[in-house]
Amino acid sequence: MAAKPQPTARRIGLGHELRQLRKAAGLTIAQAVEGLSVDESTLQRVETGWKSLRQAGYLRELLERYGITDDAQVDRLVALQREASSREWWADGSTNMLSGMPRFLGIEAAAREIRAFHPTVIPGLLQTRDYAQAVHELHKHIDETTSEFVDQSMQLRMKRKEALTRKDDPVKLWAVLNEPALRYPVGTADVMREQYGELTQLAELENVTIQILPAGERGYVAFHDVNIMVLEDGLPMTIQSDTAMRTVAVTDKPREVGRFSRMFEAMSSNAFPPRDTPKILHQLSREITE
Repeated sequence: MAAKPQPTARRIGLGHELRQLRKAAGLTIAQAVEGLSVDESTLQRVETGWKSLRQAGYLRELLERYGITDDAQVDRLVALQREASSREWWADGSTNMLSGMPRFLGIEAAAREIRAFHPTVIPGLLQTRDYAQAVHELHKHIDETTSEFVDQSMQLRMKRKEALTRKDDPVKLWAVLNEPALRYPVGTADVMREQYGELTQLAELENVTIQILPAGERGYVAFHDVNIMVLEDGLPMTIQSDTAMRTVAVTDKPREVGRFSRMFEAMSSNAFPPRDTPKILHQLSREITE
């Protein structure tokens, strides 16, 4: 997966700058769009990074309203708007995604560091193809998903995983694996052995840290998945979690980011140190029975 371009990150960055410029001009959203080609709802979504301004002319109108006359600054923001309006690498398959998934993928692609935990399965970025396929098959009849949806989800998951091993600036991943999730049989014994081997190899990468949270110990364990994405300088830390309604929730609200951060810190502090991970995975592999 290419590290750039990152349209979602550009939208978030542009929206953050436009919000600051509007506030510096002492304008409300309603005042900012009065008489312009952009309405209140659109500007609000632009400022929160959910939507891009499709035409540079709309951006120039806003900048003029905010009193921005420096040509270099205007050109820089217009270039940012152009990048924010480009297509993401996954755009061709976006029509078959869960609600919220496109935004999550865009933010994840822009992350320089990811922290991940899942209470019942191995986090997606660490899954082998066969393990991921087995997880989807387990849920297929419950969620009534189609074979096309499963195939596209598999392709997306494997593409996302390339961020860990790409040559240029691979993403840093810090994962806490729940021991019950590691022991939960997904697929055949061979699938599990291959998955344990994959985890062992990934743990050897300089950009990957894997800890195992032991079962049977007192201490905090999150009841849902926890994903924390640290973005480029100047962009807000963002969190993601799947919901029971099969939607993908993403937010950068400071209160929720703080809560997720405390969750992860509590679990990582109770987990075995990373140096113990290969030994534990080897033992789990030996314990597997057909």
